[in-house]
Amino acid sequence: MRVCLLASGSKGNAVYIETPESRVLIDAGLSARELSARLAGIGVDAADLDALLVTHEHQDHCRGVGPLARRFGLPVYLHPETRRALPRLGRIDDLREFEVGSEIVLRDLHVEAFPLTHDAASPVGFVLQAGEGKVGVATDLGIATRLVADRLRDCRVLILESNHDEELLRDGPYPWHLKQRIRGNHGHLSNGASAQLLEGLLWDGLEAIFLAHLSETNNDPRLAEDAAREVLGGQNLCGPQLHVGTQDRVSACFAA
Repeated sequence: MRVCLLASGSKGNAVYIETPESRVLIDAGLSARELSARLAGIGVDAADLDALLVTHEHQDHCRGVGPLARRFGLPVYLHPETRRALPRLGRIDDLREFEVGSEIVLRDLHVEAFPLTHDAASPVGFVLQAGEGKVGVATDLGIATRLVADRLRDCRVLILESNHDEELLRDGPYPWHLKQRIRGNHGHLSNGASAQLLEGLLWDGLEAIFLAHLSETNNDPRLAEDAAREVLGGQNLCGPQLHVGTQDRVSACFAA
């Protein structure tokens, strides 16, 4: 499997996942033009995508969903509540709704959606599996429930939210009500909470970790990385690769 974080942050998010038979995009939080350019930068033609999966309706995850689907005739998979929360999505010829816990089969790729706690209609994470490759995606969640940890167990690649440093958020410029939303049960995971989740997911088969959805205002990539490395026990080349997502470029690609 090949996994690339095309964009990650409050201004736009997108993940590309490729198997021998399938090419899918999780979220499209940038314009169709920008997403096409970033895909081209990793050697992928957007016209060759097989599907677009949507985690929830916030603009930083679905800004380009409609234009991208219409331009390339892509099937779009999303939860019914997410669809109802997107009245301006526009016409999509191939719109496919899924329920939490159901399986989506895209050739050799099997996808399961699981619920997250976030201030959206019905936010989900995804586990994607093809052969022995298994990728877990959980961004935009206020708390990591037991169910989340259970679904992400035994993944070879993890994409986990590490949104904010608690001190930077506390002392930062955001109004109090927004700080409360971010740190609440339906907000975003802090670096510490993300590291705690990661600690329970470590196993010998874990090959790569992507830290995602870092706040440009309330976080620092070094702080997010330090929190994750602390639970990795200072592992270096013998441990899983650790990548930190960025907003303005493709962060990294991992191929298993």
